[in-house]
Amino acid sequence: MPERCGEPRERHYSEAVPDPRSSSTGLLAAIGAYGLWGLLPVYFIALMPTGPVEIVAWRILLSLVFCLLIIGATRTFPALRALIVDRRILLLSAVAAVLIAVNWHVYVYASLSGFILEAALGYFINPIVTVALGVVFLRERLRPAQWCAVALSIVAVIVLAVGYGTVPVIALALAFSFGFYGYVKNRMGPRVSAVGGLTLETAWLVPLAIGELVVIGMLGSLTAGTVDPGHTLLLALAGVVTAIPLLLFAAAARRLPLTVVGFVQYLAPVLQFLFGVIVMGEAMPLERWIGFSLVWLALIVLSTDAVRARQHSRRRAAPPPVEPV
Repeated sequence: MPERCGEPRERHYSEAVPDPRSSSTGLLAAIGAYGLWGLLPVYFIALMPTGPVEIVAWRILLSLVFCLLIIGATRTFPALRALIVDRRILLLSAVAAVLIAVNWHVYVYASLSGFILEAALGYFINPIVTVALGVVFLRERLRPAQWCAVALSIVAVIVLAVGYGTVPVIALALAFSFGFYGYVKNRMGPRVSAVGGLTLETAWLVPLAIGELVVIGMLGSLTAGTVDPGHTLLLALAGVVTAIPLLLFAAAARRLPLTVVGFVQYLAPVLQFLFGVIVMGEAMPLERWIGFSLVWLALIVLSTDAVRARQHSRRRAAPPPVEPV
């Protein structure tokens, strides 16, 4: 998914009945965010003949510019300054920047090179990778259903490796880079807003972006401003295309339970999958259908378990019934 720029963080929800208007707004925001992330391959393909490295370089620079404009318009520079002087936040944002740079480069390459289905697979696998990272780094104990989902995903990767004739490197690179990115963002804590985090991360990546554009220019392959006005306008929107879904996601995360956001997140890889199969005509032999089906089964198991766990937690937290006098 596209590479999204933040993962839903674990939050504590009130048991009060949610405002229906707020929930409806949150759901629309979530659908908008994941829908836009799912349609990113369409945008990247529209930027051809610009290559993946140049697209990512402009995306970094223009995202930083757009974020700074938002911060200026909302007068939140003091909050950004507070993040910059926090050495822990600054270090974690540097790690997050490296991870999102890997994610962006791999995802754009996949979109432009006929690997959209493998990219979709990466984002289908990502929630399960996140669960596995929780076991390894946070010492979380998995429930039986979660172990089942992890096992199904491992079998799916093996089946797909046989089907592809090689390990699905793109899918695994996207799943693990975004999984680790979500883990790092979680460690940064709620102080770091969506725009503030993206600002720090893209600021770290500016030297990389400038270096990439210089090298591409020296090779005579720079396309910015050389194709036609429509192409130039599309390329100039790279920052907006990156930041708008992130802002929609932030709005959704404030208004919806984590389980609802968790279900809507599958919209992005579903759209990528449909685009790859129907529009781009990528092949889906039997081995891929089996592999994808195993991943989908794992996600059903994982999602069902999450809903049951949340319901159980709510029942335990509910006050005992008052006995009639």
